[in-house]
Amino acid sequence: MKLDLAPGDALILVDVQNDFMPGGSLAVPDGDKIIPVLNRYLTLFHTHGLPIFATRDWHPPDHCSFAQQGGPWPPHCVAGTPGAAFPGSLELPPGTHIISKATNPENDAYSGFTETPLNALLQSSGSRRVFIGGVAAEYCVLNTVKEALRHHYATVVLEDAVRAMDTSANHGGALTEMTQLGAISIHFEVLCA
Repeated sequence: MKLDLAPGDALILVDVQNDFMPGGSLAVPDGDKIIPVLNRYLTLFHTHGLPIFATRDWHPPDHCSFAQQGGPWPPHCVAGTPGAAFPGSLELPPGTHIISKATNPENDAYSGFTETPLNALLQSSGSRRVFIGGVAAEYCVLNTVKEALRHHYATVVLEDAVRAMDTSANHGGALTEMTQLGAISIHFEVLCA
């Protein structure tokens, strides 16, 4: 299979933030291993003049997902902290659209579309097909893919640029679920064949 990038394509990086990297407060195993791969995608999309979006958890300190508030997770990606920052090794080009999500203390938001301008920005940029990578595969990546499909975008999962909390085969079943829902899964070489 070979895919060619075209006008109407967009790249979405999901939650590639320090707290999800090794040593972070909610580390995804081998989360840092996707950064060099994502940088290749970033360069390719930027070279083609295609829009790039990077979502980030941007939690208030009392967010409902935190264990102290009765949620399932340790505090992570608190807005403005080093843990919420993008890793220095992630080469986001100028003009990258930063999408802050889960900013409301009362609502969790696994999807990059939930209570954000992502869909409106994709529509205004004429996007029809989205390429999605990041962490964690079975949470924020999966939910962003589901919402992209719900909004009728052709959706491509960057299989070589996602990692899951669950290190079992198939990223905890997330890849199978995404492809069953209608996404296609690729590796970088498919775009450069």
